[in-house]
Amino acid sequence: MVWRIAVLMGLLTARAQAGGVATFYIGTYTDHSDSQGIYVGTLDTITGQLSTLRVAAPAKNPNFLAISPDHQFLFAAVGNGVESFKIQPDSALKLISTRPVSTADFCHVSLDRSGRTLLAASYNGGFVTSFPVGDDGKIGASISSIAFTGTGPNAERQKAPYAHSIYADPLNAFVYACDLGTDSIWSFTLGASGTLTATQPPAAKVPPGSGPRLLAFNADGSRVYVVDELSVSTSVFSRNRSTGALTLLDTASNVWPGEPMEGVTSSELALHPSGKWLYVSNRGRDSISVFAINPQGGIKLIQSVPSPVKTPRSFAVDPTGHWIIAAGQGNNMISVLEIDPATGQLALTDASAVVGSPVCVVFMPDDLLTLLQ
Repeated sequence: MVWRIAVLMGLLTARAQAGGVATFYIGTYTDHSDSQGIYVGTLDTITGQLSTLRVAAPAKNPNFLAISPDHQFLFAAVGNGVESFKIQPDSALKLISTRPVSTADFCHVSLDRSGRTLLAASYNGGFVTSFPVGDDGKIGASISSIAFTGTGPNAERQKAPYAHSIYADPLNAFVYACDLGTDSIWSFTLGASGTLTATQPPAAKVPPGSGPRLLAFNADGSRVYVVDELSVSTSVFSRNRSTGALTLLDTASNVWPGEPMEGVTSSELALHPSGKWLYVSNRGRDSISVFAINPQGGIKLIQSVPSPVKTPRSFAVDPTGHWIIAAGQGNNMISVLEIDPATGQLALTDASAVVGSPVCVVFMPDDLLTLLQ
């Protein structure tokens, strides 16, 4: 692992010194905003400046996005369905397929490591689904659909299961889904054809009332970091890579002790490419928190900065690890923060762009990073 980090940082430094741009896509809510669908832009990885944003593809409420491992296709959750697009040479998107699911309210999509299975989480439906993906990027009929059961102690927010996200692990053996409504991280084995089969035990738990929202794996898949929306905290799990079992190690607050908590919820998290730092956004206080990760995988809050955007629903770290783009659902804009390469801490910049109701930011993967995974 040490050699991977050393090689990675060397390659990223060389890339940054050579200059370049990073392409990114933005998912939006088109209802109640002037957004037209999915947007695309570029980030100058030397200066942190943004290009003019343009519509990559018209779509209705393309809220969460995922890019295939081969960088050829983009997939979107569009409420009651999922869509796939072919990424064009000019970064525009061409619609390939639409797969409607009448009972769904999809809020998250991801791909397995092969890019042949699309995973989707239905928030109000309280279930997860897997779909096959053809070589041409077309989405097939659902392979597995699993409904969750249970409630949580928060009578207002946890009266039923609310599947918020779903991911394949780095080894492509297991799938994990965050259920805000039952404080569960449900787990499944991933079959060769994309089938999902519940593990035993079927789930790990965050502290009661936490409301797990999204998660991230470290590079070798031995640690899992979960942002807890309702408790404004982050939970750290160890993961048995053979059995897929998760064991809760620690939970840390995403804000400093004594800070007002009324109306505050956490929304997004992302690991730095070096594996040294973890970033989390907090709505209500509109802040982004920075955690240092120790060699054992534990976390320590080292900074919390005011968000440059209102209601930071989503953000993403660029592939060089020098910048963050934060999406402000509340004020219809995106903004750039700079990452200190020595400490991982954040500084505000003056780079920003206007876009209606942005709720997801995804960068085109960097080939250097892909080679090291």
